[in-house]
Amino acid sequence: MQLALSKKIITEDQIATNIKQVAGVNVAYLRDRAVGAVAVLDYETFELLETKTAKVTVKFPYIPTLLAFRELPAAVAAIKKLKLQPDVFLVDGHGLAHPFRCGFASHLGIVLGKPTVGVAKSKLIGEPKRMGNNVFLVHQNETVGAILPTNFGTKSLYISIGHKTTLLRAIEIVKKCIHHCYLPQPILEAHYIASKKFV
Repeated sequence: MQLALSKKIITEDQIATNIKQVAGVNVAYLRDRAVGAVAVLDYETFELLETKTAKVTVKFPYIPTLLAFRELPAAVAAIKKLKLQPDVFLVDGHGLAHPFRCGFASHLGIVLGKPTVGVAKSKLIGEPKRMGNNVFLVHQNETVGAILPTNFGTKSLYISIGHKTTLLRAIEIVKKCIHHCYLPQPILEAHYIASKKFV
């Protein structure tokens, strides 16, 4: 299914030239329950504009590389509650940088029909290759993502196209959203509200 969905990924930039709102998406777990969280921020001031959560029963087992099937229901349920329509979603997970070229960020983008960017904390596939000012991830002679160093210790992020964007635009957006932590602010906010639901 992921191989089939990967053919539907749009790798052209369809994000608004002047982004007004950016959202972060995260899913947290406690036993058989998952909380999907989405946080919408102003792209210039990073003021938190809206948050939504949705708690669902997990029906798909934990299987590496198939996390999209586990996380999608909670994430979509939360996003459907939004009143605002952000220009792009930053997703805690991979997009094209996935063995089947369709990680959670791409799967979510296709389901929503919205631009998404994969922002992962660890690498699934690919080897680094420096080109100009960027370090890209190359897998089977295909550029599938980029490694983004941060100013917070030795931690790096693994950026990839989710849907309806180019890799360079994805890198640009993620860089702009990093402030007080190595994670982009929208994902950090989504992570916080998802975790808070289990406290």
